[in-house]
Amino acid sequence: MAGVSVLALGVLGACAAPPPPAQPNDPYEQTNRVMHKVNLGFDRMLVRPGAKAYGAILPRPVKTGVANFATNLDLPGDMVNGLLQGNINGFGRNFFRFAINSTLGVGGLFDPAKSFGLDQDKTDFGQTLHVWGVGEGPYVELPGIGPSTVRDVIGTAVDIAANPVSLALPTPESYYATVAKVGSKLGDRDRYSETIDSVLYDSADSYAQTRLLYLQNRRFELGQTEAGGEDSFIDPYEE
Repeated sequence: MAGVSVLALGVLGACAAPPPPAQPNDPYEQTNRVMHKVNLGFDRMLVRPGAKAYGAILPRPVKTGVANFATNLDLPGDMVNGLLQGNINGFGRNFFRFAINSTLGVGGLFDPAKSFGLDQDKTDFGQTLHVWGVGEGPYVELPGIGPSTVRDVIGTAVDIAANPVSLALPTPESYYATVAKVGSKLGDRDRYSETIDSVLYDSADSYAQTRLLYLQNRRFELGQTEAGGEDSFIDPYEE
């Protein structure tokens, strides 16, 4: 791991990701639209009703605890990516946040680190690739996952395969982590249902709208657009 970190730090000074194109790079649009219809059906039949049931049945403190626990499980991966990006401040913030919430926060069910001003520095391997100079590549929409780019598909695959928590936890504890993350996503879907439904079901072209919002938000996260600019978008899934 140390060798990888040194290599990454060396790459940082030599590479810069190319700027995103002015128009969506979508050579697979025909296939993407098919996948979008699959995802719409999946959301309509399973995710949306499941999220409504999750939101109606569980009391707010339980949902908050599940979301906190799931977020805490993401921190080790954030720490690794912070190191690979040369982001020492972000690594330190996530390290102390994880240490405090895993102990004082009863395994991450509570968030005492927030009172210390230690907010999560959320990142992923897709952002690491961006820092290393890899362009975003074509836009893609994957079944069950949703909008992405080729770079972020690779990043997601690496994050899942090399997740420190999944690698460290034995079964059945690793399954509990997966259940918590699914619950957290259902809570997000219920919390922002009005916004999400308006995009998916009220837009004249929900595919084009989803693509636009995803690319705007992702580029904003990576610092490629400015807050308040015409290309900025606030992700309804973010806390």
